[in-house]
Amino acid sequence: MAKRIVVDPITRIEGHLRIEAILDDRNTIQNAMSTGTMWRGLELILEGRDPRDAWAFCERICGVCTTVHALASVRAVENALKIKVPQNADIIRNIMFLTQQIQDHVIHFYHLHALDWVDIVSALKADPGATATLAQKVSPSWPKSSPGYFRDIQATVKKFVESGQLGIFANAYWGHPAYKLPPEANLMAVTHYLEALQWQKEIIKIHTVFGGKNPHPNYIVGGMASPLALQSDNAVNIERLNLVKGLIQDAKAIVEQLYIPDLLAVASFYPEWTKIGGGLGNYMAYGDIPRNGVGDPSQFRMPRGIILDKDLTKVLEVDPGDPSQIQEEIAHSWYKYPDGKTSLHPWEGETQPSYTGPKPPYKNLDENAGYSWLKSPRWKGRSMEVGPLSRMLVGFASGRAEHKEVVTAALAKLNVPAEALFSTLGRTAARGLEAQLCAGWLQEEFDHLIANLKNGVSDTADTTKWDPRTWPADAQGYGFTEAPRGALCHWIKIHDAKIAKYQIVVPSTWNASPKDGKGQHGAYEAALLGTPMADPARPVEILRTIHSFDPCLACASHVIGPDGRKLAEIKVR
Repeated sequence: MAKRIVVDPITRIEGHLRIEAILDDRNTIQNAMSTGTMWRGLELILEGRDPRDAWAFCERICGVCTTVHALASVRAVENALKIKVPQNADIIRNIMFLTQQIQDHVIHFYHLHALDWVDIVSALKADPGATATLAQKVSPSWPKSSPGYFRDIQATVKKFVESGQLGIFANAYWGHPAYKLPPEANLMAVTHYLEALQWQKEIIKIHTVFGGKNPHPNYIVGGMASPLALQSDNAVNIERLNLVKGLIQDAKAIVEQLYIPDLLAVASFYPEWTKIGGGLGNYMAYGDIPRNGVGDPSQFRMPRGIILDKDLTKVLEVDPGDPSQIQEEIAHSWYKYPDGKTSLHPWEGETQPSYTGPKPPYKNLDENAGYSWLKSPRWKGRSMEVGPLSRMLVGFASGRAEHKEVVTAALAKLNVPAEALFSTLGRTAARGLEAQLCAGWLQEEFDHLIANLKNGVSDTADTTKWDPRTWPADAQGYGFTEAPRGALCHWIKIHDAKIAKYQIVVPSTWNASPKDGKGQHGAYEAALLGTPMADPARPVEILRTIHSFDPCLACASHVIGPDGRKLAEIKVR
């Protein structure tokens, strides 16, 4: 007899996500529901505002993504008003973008996802000497690997356990039979978890140099508000640039000497997960990191494209500005569209809440009715997966040498075929391999900026169309990027210098979407189908696959009440 389990909320993510899974009598998932349980209505907040201010509102959709919503927003306005930013602005945006990608990918692996594979409590049984030997084998270039160092970390973890308060390591399924790492590998992993936690606060200083602060660094329609002058005291000068140079070198070391070795070491213990969690088999990437402006996707370091049905011999074209390609459906969402419509392109999109679910608290939702605050984006009517795996597959299938090199090396290291990429573990590995590419690209973008400055090129913004009197009465545009979690796009309509309509479709809307009118699952739901569970009461397998996408439901559900009233007032003294 089928049984239903509920994981609500999914933890170690941004936002509020509920997963309901229906199991058969062999404890294998035969159906699943992904539910975004929070609504924010940011698009409604933007209507009537100055388009030049949109980025500042959009950037605050999420405290994790920090910069990518601002980038998509300024690009949307620039696209609508036909503004081409200076080359230095693109380079600085690329540096900001790549910094975010690397920091986010490292945080995801160590602090959000690793605990699905690493048994923290098991580390107490490890031999520190054997752990040191293992660490020196796995990460021979990493300096912190002495027996004494691991003994000290083990003692710290022991204090947590003996106190009965595991702190940051609480509320997990320690001792679960699905954990396979030996104690020494667990101790090595938790040690590197703590080291990565210390490092991640350093790399974001790059955002403070070029954007003034982090989170939510500053952008500007027309470029970047980052004056460059090597010898100035009031601009980004040689001292600040030397700081950035050192931070980039540290990031490369973390990725190449710690992240990638740990990723491959952990993956080697879970070969069965190269056959679980494949999901849709349809992958989409808008692409990013322009080398000749955003209008020339052929020169993106991250290429653009579509892969259908796991066919790596074909890469199809995608255009977020083509209304015939991208639609948002609401057949199983808590929204309504005018005139009984169920599918709209974002330029015509509506954000009208229409909650039809049961009164909270509820035990279960009805998969045959509306069950999520997320819409269901579709490309030419098909469900798509977005994210690092999609980007790496598009790059690999497009014949990009850099992508093929890192992917082929990882497959050889794990001794698995290319089909292993279509899995939960493949999704996790792709994020690390992308971080490896991003670290190299970050260095190249920084070197390009320095070369421009040495050649006397220092402009970072074009403000010739800053004055709304230079704008047409009506304009529309879109701005895309590749957030750490996947394809992101903002669509804007401008009327009389004000925002008339604004719609945002984020990566987790694609991935976490509910079924559409044809019954097609979203990526999360599809990836869970067929997953065997060792102990349904402790559903670590669900967490492994869902965390492999790195959910961000705060972005996907975009806080005001559906009737616009104030929900709460908080005073800080």
